[in-house]
Amino acid sequence: MSRLSALLYAALLVCANTASADTAALEALRDGDMKKLMFHSAPEAAGTAVFTDPEGGEHSLADYRGRIVVLNFWATWCNPCRVEMPTLAALETALGGEDFAVVPVATGRNKVAAIRRFFDEIEVDNLPILLDPKKKLSSEMGVMGLPVTVILDREGRELARLMGDADWNSESAVAILTALIDE
Repeated sequence: MSRLSALLYAALLVCANTASADTAALEALRDGDMKKLMFHSAPEAAGTAVFTDPEGGEHSLADYRGRIVVLNFWATWCNPCRVEMPTLAALETALGGEDFAVVPVATGRNKVAAIRRFFDEIEVDNLPILLDPKKKLSSEMGVMGLPVTVILDREGRELARLMGDADWNSESAVAILTALIDE
């Protein structure tokens, strides 16, 4: 972590209250691609629609309560998604666990074989295959284009949104997410 990032992170910890991190302090950590990350003034409700895994198992965002979540809406035909997905996989490797998860949801018509081929081509092997073929979750969450990434708090509420691709393994992204995890 650079000296500036460490200083900003320390400032965030000093300024954070017990309920939620000060949005201004989090915004101060935004750099590079993360400047596109827009924080809401207050947490917003997230979608409740069910999405599935390749075996037909049903999942919802409620399954991830208790964790900070980076929810990514993407598709196999999306070129920016191809660039972004390895950074999401690296983020999952760096921070994933009981307190954090990257949740990529393939939106629209994405065949499982095509998703597996996509992951193989970009050497991603640590993210789940999750499907929203009828775009129910993405529609509930107002996703109009791809990729879109949403940060959810431990209660499953939307804290911030980034439209377009980004380097989710950047110092800035890691600092923001680490601050949220440590809150």
